[in-house]
Amino acid sequence: MKLSIGIVGLPNVGKSTLFKMLTKSDVLVANYPFATIDPNVGIVPVPDERVDTLARISSSAKKIPAVVEFYDIAGLVKGANEGEGLGNQFLSHIRETNAIVQVVRCFRQEDIVHVENSVDPIRDITTINTELILKDLDTIQKRADKLERESRTGDKTKKKDFEIIKEVEKTLNGEQLANTLSQDILEQPAILELNLLTAKKQMYLLNGRREEIDPNLLAFLDSIGSEYVIQDLSQNVDLGQVIKKAYEVLNLISFFTTGEDETRAWTIINGWKAPQAAGTIHTDFENKFIRAEVVSYQDLVETGGWNQAKQKGKMRLEGKEYAVKDGDVIVVRHGS
Repeated sequence: MKLSIGIVGLPNVGKSTLFKMLTKSDVLVANYPFATIDPNVGIVPVPDERVDTLARISSSAKKIPAVVEFYDIAGLVKGANEGEGLGNQFLSHIRETNAIVQVVRCFRQEDIVHVENSVDPIRDITTINTELILKDLDTIQKRADKLERESRTGDKTKKKDFEIIKEVEKTLNGEQLANTLSQDILEQPAILELNLLTAKKQMYLLNGRREEIDPNLLAFLDSIGSEYVIQDLSQNVDLGQVIKKAYEVLNLISFFTTGEDETRAWTIINGWKAPQAAGTIHTDFENKFIRAEVVSYQDLVETGGWNQAKQKGKMRLEGKEYAVKDGDVIVVRHGS
């Protein structure tokens, strides 16, 4: 699957700086609001030494790491849900991603303008999340009005959809993000089709030195069950830490294919069964899946290669119900 992350936050908090560090690209970084109008999109390889090791063992001609797409989305401001600061355009860009990293200004550098003229991370987080909630409420209410009319015809499916929509609306009206709801609700077709902004998994990047991070901010994030990383973007960003945390938040893992032609990492959701994982390699592999030959990364490295692992009984044959594990090295067997 493709992992795409939207970098959001108020203007001048370090979004474009983060993007530039992650992608090594030359984007405009300026000390004024709305320096970014169109979202910059960068493809970032996922640092994973296992790809290098497997490529070396297999003498692969190519090695292809997993990748993350980062969208540098222009700064949101209060009133964005009503179009303030090109808000509607920027919010629509977030819809194209499947996760959000919210950059929060914690540094105190006075020569960098803050749109609110003061540094207050909890206020800033609340501002951004409120804009996302208000935009989703607008989306929800339009759909709810239509479903209410349709449910009056006696259509049981429409009635159930209406009840689910109202439950999400209640959560949003309580100033909570939709991603605090259970997966059972969020994965209902009536909710999935709305592509709600607040249903996306979210993590926070606290931009500042550790000593600049207010303990009250960390307590606040813990109280709302949010994941975060601390990065001083005036220094070099730890790409591995940011992406590792993103994988944790999104419940993602990597499995591998390896051979003389190439070694490649594939990103899937933790818990996916073998046919689903095979489908990331090629859609036909899911439909025509027969079995998977599986060796754990550790076993393959310790034995010195696929054939050696097979000879020492480390290769397993797994069927359609097998849940792929992080680090599995797989050969898919499928029908023609």
